[in-house]
Amino acid sequence: MDERLDSRADRLDAYLADRDLEAVWFARPNSFAWLLGGDNVVDRDSPLGVAAAGYDGDEFHVVTDNIEATRLLHEELPHEDVRVHRFQWYEGSLASGVESVSPTPAAADFDVPGFEDVDAAAVRQPLSDADIEAYRELGRDAASAVERVCRELAPGDTEHEVASGLKVTLSAMGIEAPVVLVGGGRRAQNYRHYTPKQEELGDYALVSVTAQRGGLYASCTRTVAFDAPEWLETRHEGAMQVETEALAATRKAAAEGGTAGDVFDAIRDAYDSVGESEEWLNHHQGGAAGFAGREWFATPDADDEVHAPMGYAYNPTIQGAKSEGTALVTDEGVEPLTMTGRWPTRTVTDADETVELERPEILHIEPE
Repeated sequence: MDERLDSRADRLDAYLADRDLEAVWFARPNSFAWLLGGDNVVDRDSPLGVAAAGYDGDEFHVVTDNIEATRLLHEELPHEDVRVHRFQWYEGSLASGVESVSPTPAAADFDVPGFEDVDAAAVRQPLSDADIEAYRELGRDAASAVERVCRELAPGDTEHEVASGLKVTLSAMGIEAPVVLVGGGRRAQNYRHYTPKQEELGDYALVSVTAQRGGLYASCTRTVAFDAPEWLETRHEGAMQVETEALAATRKAAAEGGTAGDVFDAIRDAYDSVGESEEWLNHHQGGAAGFAGREWFATPDADDEVHAPMGYAYNPTIQGAKSEGTALVTDEGVEPLTMTGRWPTRTVTDADETVELERPEILHIEPE
């Protein structure tokens, strides 16, 4: 059994024993990728893939139809260590296929008659060593793609054009982009989710993506200014401070057994400290990341456990400004992942001086 499957088996053995189950199954694409490292997606609009991956305490299994089985074996699965069960496409469904081969009692992340639900987010945390290396590569590549596009922006570019460029650049690196936001100066001030429109960027732009490869998700934002309003710098600095405080609070919570709610309390205090007490009300603040864009969100009453090593992506906004990146929080510290070393940065330290981070600055481009 390879290293990836070995680490998954250890975690799922504990899960099965704790819940007195015989097997657990995953058909949602991010959890399928988490378990086996492959891609079970054909239709991106479907919440489920074309195959379910399972573990029964002894072996790893995949259930799929005869249309997909050979392709998955050749291209998506570590086939020596996975048993593939196929059914004729016209004779059943993914649920009935799993039901026919799985020992019971069992759990699944999709609807299988008689099976319990599985909280896949809890199983996927914390990250393994192999996950961390893949995450570092994804973070660098995603940031590199975003920065490459951003350096070429001009005030007359439309948000749609920029979004198209981002998608193509990311795709060329084997990265999908489930979230691409481009907001020119007018729309970035009016909306927190600036979905691209046929509107010119104008005096500045916010560019945000959530990128996915191999089941892992990384989010980042860059700000490009041409002739930006005077307040943008101050608001950007405030957002960077809040983001840094969030990551410092996350490291503390992971070390002391704190919760996502504890991190949120620190975020709200950080908004107070930069003189923007009400801004947290206008947008979610992000949270844990890994095999989902957000495994959980930091909210006032959130009781989610804060793990390390784990990815975290916070995205504080102050009207018209945003600071967002994905970072790895470990027992040793905080490591920004969506950085390239080729973008202007500023060193930001939390109030207690426990975390010092390089955060992306505003890139100023002189309009022609």
